[in-house]
Amino acid sequence: MRIAVVLNAGSGRGGGRQAAPRLRELFEAAGCTATVVVAHGGRRLRAAAEAAVRDGCEALVGGGGDGTISLIAGIALEAGLSFGVIPIGTLNHFARDVGIPLDLDAAAAVIIAGRTRAVDVAEVNGRIFLNNSSIGVYPRLVRLRERYQKRGMAKWIAAFWAMLAVLRRRPFLAVRVVADGEPLVRRTPFVLVANNAYRMAGFGAGERESLSDGRLAVYTMNASGRRSLLWLAWQIFRGRTEEVSELETMEVTEVEIQTRRHALQVALDGEVTGMRGVLRYGIRPAALRVFAPEETEAPAA
Repeated sequence: MRIAVVLNAGSGRGGGRQAAPRLRELFEAAGCTATVVVAHGGRRLRAAAEAAVRDGCEALVGGGGDGTISLIAGIALEAGLSFGVIPIGTLNHFARDVGIPLDLDAAAAVIIAGRTRAVDVAEVNGRIFLNNSSIGVYPRLVRLRERYQKRGMAKWIAAFWAMLAVLRRRPFLAVRVVADGEPLVRRTPFVLVANNAYRMAGFGAGERESLSDGRLAVYTMNASGRRSLLWLAWQIFRGRTEEVSELETMEVTEVEIQTRRHALQVALDGEVTGMRGVLRYGIRPAALRVFAPEETEAPAA
């Protein structure tokens, strides 16, 4: 099997530069023909992955955080290739939900074993995502956090100050959500659309029990003001979402989101991009084949 591995140099603490030599060693020892490339930035990562596809790789592997994984998964999907994950990011949500180990050697062993499972892929206006997409406070928070980090702030301190700044600047958005033909009009701090539903309470809250149900989960938060927004955020942080009546949820196969704004900042697996007009979300059931451990059809409860 000819494997192409594209690693993000800026992911996690060590990034792809530290992971690359070990991965070359592991794949060579297993008798795999593997090309390992380290790139920095979305454009260079995309270019490296597309070049690997043109060179005739039989499997494409992405190494980095969720944004990197989502980007390279989209290229693998378009090329009809099996996709591997090397989780070297900070949170690694997709890897955790698929059951891929976070240890570098163990993650490589999953790819070498060659077993795959089909997972759903979600999309918005033709752009795919693996975890979730959102509008409202989160995309603005990400942009401000990145700006503060460029000034030398640590990531979590930058996130805290970004949150305060977002809450000061009118954190509410008027939206019209049309799901299965039924319109819902709300004034909300955010709408989040997930590729399959998240567990919303108890141990494992924030994880997905399945990535193959073929459904989008839409979460809309109702909050009357900044104080209620902070209280709701605290309840979600504590895992008490079953007591939060202001959090509306629905499961659908497609949904449209309309706002009065001509352009929106939209978060896709933690990366922010600009989009115009109506946001049209859909799901592609079992569209992506991912190298995964045989025993993990779903994350453990």
